[in-house]
Amino acid sequence: MSLKKRIYSVLIVSVAENLNTVLTALLPESKYAPAHVVSGISAAKRAFAERAYDYVIINSPLPDDIGTGFAIDACNSGGTVVLLMVRAELHADIYDKVAEHGVFTLPKPTSRQTITTALSWMLSARERLRKAEKKTLSIEEKMEEIRIVNHAKWLLISEIKMDEPNAHRYIEKQAMDRCISRREIAEEIIKTYS
Repeated sequence: MSLKKRIYSVLIVSVAENLNTVLTALLPESKYAPAHVVSGISAAKRAFAERAYDYVIINSPLPDDIGTGFAIDACNSGGTVVLLMVRAELHADIYDKVAEHGVFTLPKPTSRQTITTALSWMLSARERLRKAEKKTLSIEEKMEEIRIVNHAKWLLISEIKMDEPNAHRYIEKQAMDRCISRREIAEEIIKTYS
């Protein structure tokens, strides 16, 4: 899917109505939906527990917390990209705490153009995470196939008294002859002999 067609979900954590208005204007529904706005970390945690978000934008401080812990947790949860906006005098200290976890920080006050640039960086980061997620799933699927095929081989060895190379060749040949995957052959063997 092209980036132009992709839609990103956003959680905005902010009590500043002016910033919320600017952010929602910069996040058109055609590209960012839903754009959910909450006014505290407690509400953000509840929203985040209910669904996954591509982006979390935190305007710190908030009435119930500064937001650094939630920013780190959201970033560590998987494919979420987090932007933490903090007062300029606190930026260096907070950056040192959260940068190693992958949290983007932005000192404020800031401009609309800087926020737009930050959103484009977040988009790039989210797409990179998406590719890593796909690669991880692919590796996990391959590992699972190897486990299933090995289980089937050991069943052939123990039940039919094949040696390991012949059990391997048998599964490979069955898969080629029947034009199905080795995993499907292995699952049939497991079903038959378990």
